[in-house]
Amino acid sequence: MPQEASDKSLPKAYDFKGVESRWYQEWMRENLFAPSMDPERPCFSMVIPPPNVTGVLHIGHALNDTLQDILVRYKRMDGYNTLWVPGTDHAGIATQNVVERQLAEEGLSRHDLGRDRFIERVWEWKAKSGGRIIEQLKRLGCSCDWSRERFTMDEGLSRAVREVFVRLYEEGLIYQGDYIINWCPRCHTALADIEVEHEPTDGQIWYIRYPVAIPDDESGVPSPDFITVATTRPETMLGDTAVAVHPDDPRYRNVVGKNLVLPLLNRKIPVVADSEVDPEFGTGAVKVTPAHDFNDFEIARRHGLAHINIFDDNAVLNQEAGPYEGLERYEARKRIVADLEAQGFLEKIEPHSLAIGRCYRCKTVVEPRLSKQWFVKVSSLAGPALEAVRRGDTGLVPPNWFNTYEDWMTNIRDWCISRQIWWGHRIPAWKCASCGHVIVAKDEPSTCPKCGSAELHQETDVLDTWFSSALWPFSTLGWPDETPELRSFYPTSVLITSFDILFFWVARMMMMGIHFMGQVPFRHVYLHALVRDANGQKMSKSKGNVIDPLIIMDKYGTDAVRFTLAAFAAQGRDIKLSEERIQGYRHFVNKIWNAARLVLMNLGDDPEQALDPVPVDRITRLADRWILSRLNEVTGRVRKALDEFDFDVVAKELYQFFWHEYCDWYLELAKIGFSSEDPQVRKASRYAAVAVLDRCLRLMHPIMPFVTEELWHHLPGQRGYIMAASFPEPVSEWDLPEAQRQMETLMRIVTGIRNVRAELGIHPGSHVPVVILPHAAGVGDFVVSHEDALSSLARVREIDLIKGDDARPQGAATVILEDMEIFIPLEGLVDIEEELRKLDKEEKNLRRELSKSEAKLKNRNFLTRAPEAVVEKERDKVSRFNVKLEKIKAHRATLVAVQEG
Repeated sequence: MPQEASDKSLPKAYDFKGVESRWYQEWMRENLFAPSMDPERPCFSMVIPPPNVTGVLHIGHALNDTLQDILVRYKRMDGYNTLWVPGTDHAGIATQNVVERQLAEEGLSRHDLGRDRFIERVWEWKAKSGGRIIEQLKRLGCSCDWSRERFTMDEGLSRAVREVFVRLYEEGLIYQGDYIINWCPRCHTALADIEVEHEPTDGQIWYIRYPVAIPDDESGVPSPDFITVATTRPETMLGDTAVAVHPDDPRYRNVVGKNLVLPLLNRKIPVVADSEVDPEFGTGAVKVTPAHDFNDFEIARRHGLAHINIFDDNAVLNQEAGPYEGLERYEARKRIVADLEAQGFLEKIEPHSLAIGRCYRCKTVVEPRLSKQWFVKVSSLAGPALEAVRRGDTGLVPPNWFNTYEDWMTNIRDWCISRQIWWGHRIPAWKCASCGHVIVAKDEPSTCPKCGSAELHQETDVLDTWFSSALWPFSTLGWPDETPELRSFYPTSVLITSFDILFFWVARMMMMGIHFMGQVPFRHVYLHALVRDANGQKMSKSKGNVIDPLIIMDKYGTDAVRFTLAAFAAQGRDIKLSEERIQGYRHFVNKIWNAARLVLMNLGDDPEQALDPVPVDRITRLADRWILSRLNEVTGRVRKALDEFDFDVVAKELYQFFWHEYCDWYLELAKIGFSSEDPQVRKASRYAAVAVLDRCLRLMHPIMPFVTEELWHHLPGQRGYIMAASFPEPVSEWDLPEAQRQMETLMRIVTGIRNVRAELGIHPGSHVPVVILPHAAGVGDFVVSHEDALSSLARVREIDLIKGDDARPQGAATVILEDMEIFIPLEGLVDIEEELRKLDKEEKNLRRELSKSEAKLKNRNFLTRAPEAVVEKERDKVSRFNVKLEKIKAHRATLVAVQEG
């Protein structure tokens, strides 16, 4: 337990730098992040999307992990047995690249070290530098149970990986075969379809003439001299084994079944008819390169065509390319196009827009390539995973992602799980050198079960990183053992992740969880959007618009960053983030601090008494009753929003209530109660002020853990830790709709008087007289009874009531409300003539500036040559000037009306 400070007074300013590290260390020391494992309590669990062990905290991580921490802190406070499992991913390709770059600086390659020594080197790097993102997550305030931190390559998870691989293989769901895959020439490995990022690119389409080998058929029906084929990758023509046309295309009816001569290599290839050919693309005749195109591979399977692989691992042409052997793919393209043109085979070149596939890690253009790989048959796994979402066993939030999920799961292809790198889970398969038999086993075999030979060689490939992370919701809980954690916390409650890995990760966890656990891995999946800059642009270092959360937390504090991210995390919408917004919520943190300081300074000589509950029927002041009732409503809304993953609603409800109601209205009125001569009034006001502050801190704690914990320990009483306190629930006794109705009336009166003061330029320190004309019974008495509030909030000097046929005051500004009229006599307060002269001068200046901006926007040269941001700035000016002119018009009308009285 923390030491309670004898001096409860707060410093004038909030120093977040000292507070954040101190409280996080204390939470860790007290083991407050661990679940209680109390069987009587309901369970809530999450697994963290494991960041790459190579990673550093970026703004996407900050958003994702803030939202998770909000939920887990809420559930922990709400009495749940809560587990949030942390961990990191071994990130096969990325981590291997990091260590290979280090070796390159030493003049070495991984091949110089050999596989075993290279793997040792990676583990050395991991122990020294890997996982620094974990410390950064702690800096963000993440309340994971760090005692259960996992790593996808640790022994427990590795055992789970081998178990899953062997079971799937024995069930016939894992196989090895020659298949077209995405190959990264830089990383030297196969990639799954979803590991390829497709970018719209301005390219070209080449039209190449393929001569017909025998112009006429036996019946004498003439055939064309050649068929023109359209392609976006002319270099791959060296691997062509056919040309395909649509069977119903009348242009090519006479050449189907005939042979063409492949230009440059003079190899005969057939013309085949296939219904998958698009007659509208190019000439309607397409080259078939089965070893280097996914669609062509399927055409070849249907027609029994050969496969010719023309590239090596580096995308350099091999011996199958004839005279072009040894050329890099793009250099080969130039040579081939030049030769086609020189020999009369190139008909034309046209611009063409296409999607280029790039490696998601190194951004190198991938090369479709025939290769022997390991695959998972996913069609039988995808069906139950799709049906589970249809039934609602797992809910997607927002639900509009279901159509995308359904489309992908319905049209899913087999998953290539082998990678030609060294860092990762080595595939548990061995091949017998004597008889060729393949053994798949959880433990390394000593002899071949078929021939008895001891000469066995393990598969050199490793598993796709996503294979191990697909098991994350149950492997981290101890599976394949039946652990207490697995029994208590699986299925997990919620997964929070970015929408862009719905297929990389979420879908695969669904398939594996249902197949091996018999249940979905999570009840809800919340898919958050991307964080962009203030203009909606994707953040990138090249654009210089990246917001580094580590830097920004050092500048404004973690609570301000977390609150900003939550406030803009509307479901289904990207977050437009700017430093100015974070700075704005830093002011909110300061507002909370200053409000708490004001309350603590007004608790009298015995602040502990403020904790003694005061029954509602003994709380007489309207402001005290109103703030308790409003807090009651906000508490219900916050709980509902948290339960529905509306994080932005949570933040906005708390911001609006605390700043604009508790601070701007209530605390101003509470000062009257604090200084009342009636001890019961003082006691009730102090109780209401502390009770609302206490509950607000608890409501805000999941979003802003540090400032709330610090303030919690300055409130009177022995309180323990706020993160272990109960999350507020509505109190039935505080449901006071009449207090809210009356307070709304008082607030309308104050707002009306304040607006008049602002419009007419009445000095803020001047007190004004007010005359009230009631239009309903009891209104006058209500206003008079709150004269102290009106004096405090609107600088009202005295209140008179118009009774019967009394005349309305002359020379007065008027505020018309539903049940009363308010008159503010202006004699001695406002020089109307002077005010009108000021308005005329201000209007003249505004119209001059408006004219300049409008002239620019009518200038065609300005509109076409100026940067868009500059043009937009002028448009904003015009809009602002027009708004100001409307305000001047309204202000003038008010003054004239008073003058004409």
